[in-house]
Amino acid sequence: MNTEIDSKERTRKDSNINFVLRAITLTIEPGANVTRDTSVTLRCHASISSLGQEPLSREYTLYKGSERIYNKVMSTSEDFLHQLPNARLSDTGKYKCEIRIKDKSKTSENVELTVTGLSKPVLHVNNSMVSEGEEVIATCMAPGERGSFYFYFYEDSKEIHIMQASSNQAEARLSINSVGSHIIHCEYTVVVIPFVFKSEQSDTVKVSVTELSIAVSLDISPQHNIYEGDQIDITCSVINFPQRSYNSILYLSQGDKILKVEKKTTFTHSMIIKAKDSVLFECGLEMGNVKKLTTKRVSVTELFSVPTLTMSPAEVFQRDAITLTCRSENYAPQRLKDEELTYSLKPTLNLQEHGKGVYSVKATFRDINITCVAKARDLMKQSEILAVRPKVRASRPRISVIGRAIIQQPITILCQSDSGSLPINYTLFKGYDALNTISVKESFQQALFTVTINRAEEIKQYTCEADNTKGRMQSESSDRLRAFVTEPLKNPALIVIPTVEQIFEGGHLSLICTVTGTPPVTFKFYQQGNKDPLHTTTSNENHTSYEVPRLSKAHSGKYFCEADNNAHQVVSTELVNIEVRMAMWKKALIGGSCLLALSVLVVVCVLCFKSKRVKVDKATVSVWSKRPPEDDVVDDEESSVVNSEPDVEYTEVVHPQPVDPNRGAVDHHDYGSVEYAELNGEHPEINHYRPEVNSFHDLPVPVD
Repeated sequence: MNTEIDSKERTRKDSNINFVLRAITLTIEPGANVTRDTSVTLRCHASISSLGQEPLSREYTLYKGSERIYNKVMSTSEDFLHQLPNARLSDTGKYKCEIRIKDKSKTSENVELTVTGLSKPVLHVNNSMVSEGEEVIATCMAPGERGSFYFYFYEDSKEIHIMQASSNQAEARLSINSVGSHIIHCEYTVVVIPFVFKSEQSDTVKVSVTELSIAVSLDISPQHNIYEGDQIDITCSVINFPQRSYNSILYLSQGDKILKVEKKTTFTHSMIIKAKDSVLFECGLEMGNVKKLTTKRVSVTELFSVPTLTMSPAEVFQRDAITLTCRSENYAPQRLKDEELTYSLKPTLNLQEHGKGVYSVKATFRDINITCVAKARDLMKQSEILAVRPKVRASRPRISVIGRAIIQQPITILCQSDSGSLPINYTLFKGYDALNTISVKESFQQALFTVTINRAEEIKQYTCEADNTKGRMQSESSDRLRAFVTEPLKNPALIVIPTVEQIFEGGHLSLICTVTGTPPVTFKFYQQGNKDPLHTTTSNENHTSYEVPRLSKAHSGKYFCEADNNAHQVVSTELVNIEVRMAMWKKALIGGSCLLALSVLVVVCVLCFKSKRVKVDKATVSVWSKRPPEDDVVDDEESSVVNSEPDVEYTEVVHPQPVDPNRGAVDHHDYGSVEYAELNGEHPEINHYRPEVNSFHDLPVPVD
């Protein structure tokens, strides 16, 4: 089973390999642009390569736009041809051809065909002579055309009917209402999406309409000296009504109002006439497409005129007394007595009448609409509405400063009432002098005044008034203006503590910046050469300080201070030069060092000088001997200071040196160094002894 399926699949694939569908093209003969009645051929040519001689079954499909218009199967290699005999404008469009062989297909590119020219329409009417109201049947044809049509019918060049048709002709029933001769013609259009092509105009047909002898009449009684309130009788009738039956309607109208409608040839209508009503009456007949009518106007005299309602004064405030007057300016004395005419107000309110149609009342706290009603006999006339809008008196204004009040700078003052009807006039005063007046007419407006003061005390001199009574009442005055006044800064000074002569390294420095003006004040301390401040602070006082706790040479330089407050006028001090001097202990140390060095130098010089004068023989030695006790009794005072150690006496012992025979006689001896000891605070004397040459017997004997 599987072997058979594989064999069929292989056979199908082999058959597809036997041909190659290369291309397909569509051409239009004799060309893409032709005129009406030209025979057009659409040629579809396929380029196919195959292995064998066996003909291939080819299926051709022709499209116009997206619509399939023709399909044919061929087994030959000839081109596929489609004829469009006597081409019409409806054949205009884009065409394409598709070929399918087995499971392969290919489509040509679109080719556009354009056909120009439409046939002239032909118009026929069933009757060229008709009576008034009779219909005319008109037929419009588009000879030889195909497609989708719209037909248009015209009466005296005015379009009167339009209809759509799928065939090349249309029939319309035309109603020609006016009497006389009329010219009829037609036109048509062919729709070729997305375009519409219009034909030329048909020949004209003349249609004559004869008038029917039917007429209508309108009679009004009485015809003269009609006053409002009088009754009149109106008769509407048809003259020469035809004998044959017609579906007719007879009507009577007054202006836009239909008074009566009857399916009769005559009727009478009675009514009470009013002057305010339209006095133009119309009687009309509608019979099929026939319309007949006639009109008549009557003159009606007013019995009394529409009353007018006035108010005095024209502008009122809440709780004000107002006078309302209701009056008809004109009335017919020959028909109406004065006492027959009465007046009243709606709503009644708490009115006090002061004569006929004159009333007084107090204005309420709210708006109210009042009308006046005049009555006489069965007539009632109402005046136009009088809108009473009691105004609200401007309340006591409040006066304030917008923004900041700064001396010698523009100050904006606002004067405002919390309530009051617009417009309100606000006046600014300084003391008793009126400076300026501003009228506020819209709710979004404000009364803003601009002033300048030189002293803070001046701000209290300003007041304002609000008035919307146009001087009829006393204006409301505000309290005196109270506002915080900012005085610009001045007189900046920078104080240095201690004085510049007493500034030393390691010491303490205070820079005090002072100004005059209104705090808070922002102070900034600078050292010349640095764009950034050393210290910034805001103070509620007119001074502040900057402390440098431990000075060094780096703090030497020029310093200044800047100050600013809400007036935003920055002031700056003069430069102060600060020189940090050397510390006192450093000076003392340097002086002491110098003195010490000088002292050492002096000592060295003295020792050097003495060493040259005092020379002792190198053989000289120093010995210590014990002092023998004295026989004398020492007093108590001396004995108390002698310690228990034995007394030591300095004894100089000289040792003779061998004589140098080369030197000769010796005048003196070189004693070398002398050693001494200080004992018990006493300094033993040094005895100089000059021995004789080679004489040693006189040398002192060492003491045990």
